[in-house]
Amino acid sequence: MSERVPGEALRAVRAALSDMPAWLVGGTPRDRLLARDTIDLDVVVDAPTESAARAVARAVGGAACFELSEDFSGWRVVARDRSWQVDIQPLRGGSLLADLALRDFTVNAIAEPIAGGEPIDPLGGAADLAAQRLRMASSHAFADDPLRVLRLVRLALDLGLDPDADTTRAASLAAPRLRSVSGERVFMELRRIIASPRALDGLALMDSLGITAAVLGELDSLRGVQQSRYHHRDVHGHTLEVLEHTVALQADPAAILGSADLAEPVAALLSEPLADELTRGEALRWGALLHDAAKPLTSAVRPDGRVTFLEHDTRGAELARDVLERFRASERLRTHIAGLVRHHLRLGFLVHEPQPLARRTVFEYLRVTSPVAVDVTLLSVVDRLATRGDRAAESIDAHMGLARTMLTDALRWRTDGPPQPLWRGDQLAAALEIPTGPRLGEVLRELAAAQYAGEISTREQALAHARQLIEIGNV
Repeated sequence: MSERVPGEALRAVRAALSDMPAWLVGGTPRDRLLARDTIDLDVVVDAPTESAARAVARAVGGAACFELSEDFSGWRVVARDRSWQVDIQPLRGGSLLADLALRDFTVNAIAEPIAGGEPIDPLGGAADLAAQRLRMASSHAFADDPLRVLRLVRLALDLGLDPDADTTRAASLAAPRLRSVSGERVFMELRRIIASPRALDGLALMDSLGITAAVLGELDSLRGVQQSRYHHRDVHGHTLEVLEHTVALQADPAAILGSADLAEPVAALLSEPLADELTRGEALRWGALLHDAAKPLTSAVRPDGRVTFLEHDTRGAELARDVLERFRASERLRTHIAGLVRHHLRLGFLVHEPQPLARRTVFEYLRVTSPVAVDVTLLSVVDRLATRGDRAAESIDAHMGLARTMLTDALRWRTDGPPQPLWRGDQLAAALEIPTGPRLGEVLRELAAAQYAGEISTREQALAHARQLIEIGNV
């Protein structure tokens, strides 16, 4: 079997565990059979896991070593440069064969002696890999852990496998039990599905198995919610198209934006790590999924028959936070995605302003949408591209032209920040002989807007402008 894991990790494991019964298991031998590179090793030992983990850490001279779970006695060793990790678990069931029989799918029920040798494959996982088949390891696999229903989707996408009929039927029956699984564990699998290049296929498989209703009911509730004549699909179909365009944007920004100049900085931004092991591009996918989540809650029909969704942006931001709180996502990710949902309509409103936009208008957009100004502008693009009802062509052209201009400003703002204030707040309060407080805040905001627009550039001009504002009572 070819070595597709970091040599340092495999050498350390073999040296440290040579005197105890130990095997590579799960994804490690599976990926080695598939000749797929991996930075993770999964090991089971018929010995105390803490001593095994500390032996591996010593073998590489100081890797991090910590307990994963007191309940299951698992330990993890992580390289100092984070280029690999080793998870060490105790042998379950009293024997290797019993341990493998307790696993989720046959392709993960393959073992290899730690010293090397032929795979141990009692359930036929290698044959299933060759047949591109995903098969549960036992009839009670999903009853043992309902999260495996969601893992089925993730593995099907990652490995290009198709669940067999018995596995599909059992997963469908077990899907409702996902509601009893902790939000953290659900999110761990779900975020990898949404981050996949085949995210749309993953959502379709989730739908077919009844998973979506159990773990992401907010998406499921969008089905059949009809929209105005400017849309060509219901809210659910539109949302999937927005996600599809988001995936395409990550893959080829120049093609979606129609600008080679923007492609490199946008691609760099989308690839930045954000939070919860998601990049900004992957977080944008969650913005796409949740941007219209409040439409079922805000749907109304005007006397002329037009469907409206007033305030679905503000209510949607709250709903997005609720969803991510249910998944125990970090505060940073909740705030980021809520910001995307809250502001996703803002650029579309500006299309109806005189063009090119006044610099003060650009300033206000960037001020209000920061720190997600670039991200939410991109969300507005994919949202607009997925809205192809009446007068779509001219509306898309106008929106794309404005978006390209705004992206240039937003990227510059993100790199350079807003103009450095000409006056500190306390200095300006003293010069104007006014107290600090809301009124001073309004003056400072006006000065910042005037400075960004090029209307003032010196401290003297700023002070004169501030005095005029106070005198005429504009603040």
